[in-house]
Order: sequence, then C-alpha cells, then structure tokens
Amino acid sequence: MHGPTPPPPLPTDRLQFAMPPMHESVEDERRHRKERLAGALRIFGRAGLEDGVSGHITARDPEFTECFWVNPFGMPFRHVTVSDLVLANQDGQVIEGRYHVNQAAFTVHAQVHAARPDVVAVAHCHSVHGRALAALGELLDPLTQESCAFYEDHALYDAYTGVAVDAEEGRRIASVLDTRKALVLRNHGLLTVGDSVDAAAWWFLSMERSAQVQLTARAAGRPVLIDHKLAVATREQLGGDLVAWINYQPLWQDISRAEPDLLS
Repeated sequence: MHGPTPPPPLPTDRLQFAMPPMHESVEDERRHRKERLAGALRIFGRAGLEDGVSGHITARDPEFTECFWVNPFGMPFRHVTVSDLVLANQDGQVIEGRYHVNQAAFTVHAQVHAARPDVVAVAHCHSVHGRALAALGELLDPLTQESCAFYEDHALYDAYTGVAVDAEEGRRIASVLDTRKALVLRNHGLLTVGDSVDAAAWWFLSMERSAQVQLTARAAGRPVLIDHKLAVATREQLGGDLVAWINYQPLWQDISRAEPDLLS
C-alpha cells in the first residue's frame, strides 16, 4: 500500500539562498565591510587565533581605496565593535578612529593590498597549527576536500627576517603571494586574502584547520594524498571566493545574532 501523495516540491525561486549583497551607496558598502570586519575579529577571538597583540584583519575602504579598516592595537578580538575600528592610510597613519594600529603588521597588509587591487581583505594571525606548519616550512598537502581548495593556490614565503616593519619586506611577501589566495610565512604563520572580508576570514579559518588535519594525520601515520587531477578539479569547484563567502555565512549569522553589540 502507498501512503498519501506528498505535496509537490516548492519552486526554487521561493527558497532563500544568501548571496553577496549589492550596495546602493559607498556609505552602505563601508558600513557592511566594517560590520563584517568586527564580526570576523570576534569569530577569530572565539577560535583562539589571537596571541597577545599579534594578528590583524584589514578591509579596504570602498571609497578611499588606499586606506584600510583594521582592528585597534591591543584590543581583544572578542571585544571589538564597529565603532572601535580604525581607518589607516597606506603608510599606517590613522585618519579615523581612537586607537593606534600595529605598525609591523599593517605594513605587510598595506603592501599586499597595494599589489592586489582585487583584494578587499587580508587576514593574518599567529594561530597554533599555522605556526606549526610554518615552522616546518611546508605547504598544505591535498589530503582533504577542504585542503584541495588551496592546492596550487598558496605559496611558501621561505624566509624569516624577524618582525616585519618595513615596506620592502611587505613588498617581498606580496610578490610571493602573487595572484594566490594564501601564504605560509616560514617560522611565522598564515596569511589569506579575499574579495570580501567573509572570504578572507573563511580562507584563514579553513587553512588553519587544514594545517591541523595535516599535522594530526602525519603524527598518526602516513597520509594518503589526493591525486593531482582530482585535487585540481576540487579546487575549481570549491576554491573560489564566492564559495568561501557562502561557507562563511553560518559563522556570520551565529556571531551577529549571539553578539549583536558588535554592530555598535
């Protein structure tokens, strides 16, 4: 016997699916980027990615494109609000806000932004597994679906010269990054970029977890690599900034609902 006939499927145009918003004004776009930046910083704080005053996410201003919003120096990621964010020019001079910026970190970010006009956001933190991978001077292997997103789309900056404080060091880092989405900075950590704050933040979180998986798998045995053709195909499916943006939305919904004060 057959049960009752179920209702017909709903038309797909009646189903909700979030996509990156279109902005009617530069003010709306600026506010959006600042909200996503404050949210990303809080998410990074929740994930334990900050280490003292190390770690930054920068977002290009949509109008003053050689100026960048950044977290205040010394403020815990989990406390940052939209109104706390600082706008600095390409020389690291504050032009809006109440706080200092970390000059060493900002110098690198500014040079990456300068070399990559397509990049809206840059993320760099001294995360535990990212630093462990960096201490080995290695790239991510194609071990999982997630790590394949970085396959042949990240590079190793194979040098360590101390705390980066000059523009020339930043330019060398930007040159190695080239058109890729991410870097392993040897003996230092990870850096990711994206065409939105959401994408750059997602790539950092995913890269950190991929590093954790790689280190864990290697400690447990001999990891089996995904072959080249499948790794490339997987990257083509999952390695774009739009996919990163989509993956990031549950994190944004969670932080913005759980901690709405970040928007103040």
